[in-house]
Amino acid sequence: MTKVIGLQNLQCFFMNLKLDSKVIIQGFSEFISATHIDQMKAYGTHLVAGVNPGCGGQKIYNLPVYDLVEEVITKYGNIDTTILCVHPYQVLDAALEALASNIRQIIIISAGVPPLDMVQLLRKAEACETLVVGPNSPGIIVPGKILLGTQPSEFYTPGKVGIVSRSSTLTYEIAWELTKAGFGQSISVSIGSDAIVGSSFIQWLQILDEDDSTQAIVLVGQAGGDREEAAARYIAEAIDKPVIAYIAGTHAPQVKHWHKTGTLAAVIGRNPDFGAATSKLAAFKESNVPVAERPSEIPQLVKEVLKKKS
Repeated sequence: MTKVIGLQNLQCFFMNLKLDSKVIIQGFSEFISATHIDQMKAYGTHLVAGVNPGCGGQKIYNLPVYDLVEEVITKYGNIDTTILCVHPYQVLDAALEALASNIRQIIIISAGVPPLDMVQLLRKAEACETLVVGPNSPGIIVPGKILLGTQPSEFYTPGKVGIVSRSSTLTYEIAWELTKAGFGQSISVSIGSDAIVGSSFIQWLQILDEDDSTQAIVLVGQAGGDREEAAARYIAEAIDKPVIAYIAGTHAPQVKHWHKTGTLAAVIGRNPDFGAATSKLAAFKESNVPVAERPSEIPQLVKEVLKKKS
């Protein structure tokens, strides 16, 4: 099967995840705090500036602030990654400004971005070969290397297990379970849980499958939508590395709308099982992907699949 990722050069992505990668923050809304800024700095992330129109010349959370991304580029040169923390209705404008400045990695922390804004943004991002993570995402962490977003770094340790998740706090919990069991992580990313997000499970599965530092992958899904079913089919067809899955919300009422997951499960005319955890579990079973019943079981499943691989 032909690989489906929109980015032609995956190595460019990993090359930009290094200590000297230049990172900016656009916006200082409720989605980010001084604690998050301090945590990124303490982790070694090279935060060079913030952008907040009308606040140019000030300092926010000890970051120099500019009115425009273009001003940051003039001062510091090319920027590798921007972290968007603006109001959800300002995300499109902020992201388009970043794209115009040739920033090729955009992480959207903000939640509740209008779906049509995301559709427009993703069309532009695809044309520019830009990776978008989020919205409604705590970002990316490469343990021991770089932190981009609000993930709590104390739960992570460098290792060989890649985590890709729709959740936020569940991602940290599973990382902590792995860390306690002696399994470090190569990278952890939350793709976001709004109705429409940038990068997908399939894209990240491909990235991790081609990453030499990753030996096993943990996929964390939840009720709502059909992203997990698509991922399960892709794993069976194209992924060589072992994958373990965990699905949250297995006991949630089937007709329940999860605000945090942006579920579209009750659309008229769809199969009544659409978006249900049972559908996702069945898809992984059909693809022979081990599924943990609870986060605490994941380390043992990782141990088993790595043992089989060796």
